[in-house]
Amino acid sequence: MEENRKWVVIGVFCFVALIYLARLFYIQVLDDTYSLGASKNSINRVIETPYRGQIYDRNHKLLVDNTPVYDLYVTPKKVIMADTAAFCTLMNLSKADFDSLMGLAKNYSMVKPSLFKRRLSKQDFARLQDALVDYRGFHAQINSVRIYPGHTLANTLGYVSEINRTKLDEQEYPYYRPGDYIGQSGLESYYEEQLRGRRGVKFMMQDVHGVTKGSWKGGAYDTLAVKGKDLLISVDSDLQRFADSLMVNKVGAIVAIEPATGEILASVSAPTFDPNLLSASNFSNQYGSLLKNRYKPLINRPIMASYRPGSTFKLIQALVAQQEGTLTPHTVYGHAGSPMRCHCRGGNDLRGAIGNSCNPYFYQVFRRMLYNNSETNTFKASAVGLAKWHQRVEQFGIGQQLGVDLPSERRGNLPDVPYYDRLYKGENRWKFSYISSLSIGEGELLITPLKLANLAAAIANRGWYITPHYLKGFETIGAQLPDQYRKHHDTGIDHRYYLPVIDGMRRTVVSGSAKSANLAGLDICGKTGTSQNTKYGHQFDHSIFVGFAPMNAPTIAVAVFVENAGWGGDVAAPIAALVVERYIKGRTETKWLANRLRAARYLPPIGGIRAYKKAAPVKRDTTPGQRRDPVNTPQPLRPKPLLTTVQPSAVGATSLP
Repeated sequence: MEENRKWVVIGVFCFVALIYLARLFYIQVLDDTYSLGASKNSINRVIETPYRGQIYDRNHKLLVDNTPVYDLYVTPKKVIMADTAAFCTLMNLSKADFDSLMGLAKNYSMVKPSLFKRRLSKQDFARLQDALVDYRGFHAQINSVRIYPGHTLANTLGYVSEINRTKLDEQEYPYYRPGDYIGQSGLESYYEEQLRGRRGVKFMMQDVHGVTKGSWKGGAYDTLAVKGKDLLISVDSDLQRFADSLMVNKVGAIVAIEPATGEILASVSAPTFDPNLLSASNFSNQYGSLLKNRYKPLINRPIMASYRPGSTFKLIQALVAQQEGTLTPHTVYGHAGSPMRCHCRGGNDLRGAIGNSCNPYFYQVFRRMLYNNSETNTFKASAVGLAKWHQRVEQFGIGQQLGVDLPSERRGNLPDVPYYDRLYKGENRWKFSYISSLSIGEGELLITPLKLANLAAAIANRGWYITPHYLKGFETIGAQLPDQYRKHHDTGIDHRYYLPVIDGMRRTVVSGSAKSANLAGLDICGKTGTSQNTKYGHQFDHSIFVGFAPMNAPTIAVAVFVENAGWGGDVAAPIAALVVERYIKGRTETKWLANRLRAARYLPPIGGIRAYKKAAPVKRDTTPGQRRDPVNTPQPLRPKPLLTTVQPSAVGATSLP
């Protein structure tokens, strides 16, 4: 009995020993987890940052590229510094700068690598590479910075810079580490996920001196970095640079759209700047300088600047009133009964009123439309009429975000009944006479240049538009184009009501307020506008034009805003015509007009209107009924600006035919 018990005990011990031996064999031979952990001191985990996707225009011309640089990282706990002074000399640093950078690294983490010095060139890295072997705890990592060979589209393209602490702390950005680059504005930000690519990891063996001896286990655990997707955008870079050159020494915007697709062909925000400024090593200084500039070049005016549309809004009034049944193409109004001034003789029908931009005509159109209901109280009738009007106008995309593929698009302002109830502190406390300025696009109405260009596209299409967008595809044209950039948005206005409006727009260019835009062979249809500038007075009103061409089968719709330039037909209209000519004909035939516009200066007076009057007392001719030679009217002398649009030589304009 005792003999049997002895063998049982021996068997148990043998069984336990076998289990331990099997586990030991698995750990030492089959499983390399502990081997990997033990090798941490001799294996360096190197992060490979992918190249961002490049950006091309609609003709596959390169707009945004990458150039390699090297970032130097430090792991404070591993640092062995025998001679700090020699290291500072090597890195072109002062001792104070070194202490500051090391302090920041230690505050972040003693055991994790953090950025020490950014954007070392190939030459600098070659000079430092061998010397870094003597300074444990430092390692270089290849990266890239953006360069902009097109020297244009700064606000649209946006810029890339180091991610800030706020974004790092947000759950929305788990991909990024300190020192990583991220798109901060424009298309770089909107398509960040597609452009950034996917980072890789390499495990490299090092000896006790930190010298790399090759990849660990033949790269079995390495992952390759994946380059970001190339972005193809709809902008025509030749047209863009030409439009840039027309806006030198001006403040405003140009937006051109292909009506059939909603693709944005050109997007000028003036004044602009060379986008390479924000990819330079002294980013903070350059950005600070642009931020402080009085002309606000960092504002992307096509989507962020809100203006009163002026007389261009009469196009919507004409369409909505016809749809509501309160206006026909043959309706005639004179100047009697209207408090609004006008430069035409009156007695126009709809086509003539659009062509001559008759203010009293559209005063009566808006008045009749608002009071077209059963309410006998004028206050209540005005509210009912405005509610219907607001619903109609909203269908053109006014007063809301269109959904363009850029961040920070402004809604503008399309006032409704609650808006005026708040403004006048109660219901039934306002009526038509309080808001009559809306009839000619003034008052509380605000619109962005993009929305005005989209209006031109909707009229060109006779009643529909596609959300304006820059995206043509990733890698190949049309690839992965979202449904929102294919969908037709109906304006709710019958096709037949567009025909007299388009006739009036053609009359505007042929014999009306925009004769300066009547260039040969283009069949431009358009509408001028002069937006009130209450800050500086009427001599500094904003010049506006909206139109499309050709009249039948349109291929381009365009909107132009030039601040402080006066009449819409004097400056904005010929600029729009030249943009249309350049796109349709592929060249500039009216060179004399292009040269005049490039030379013209329209900038707000420095020091306000009083300072302007003292420095330049010349008065502009604004006699009602008298039309002036476009871009040839003597201009008051204006103070030299702190910053103007990029000069023509910087955007290639000097080589344009």
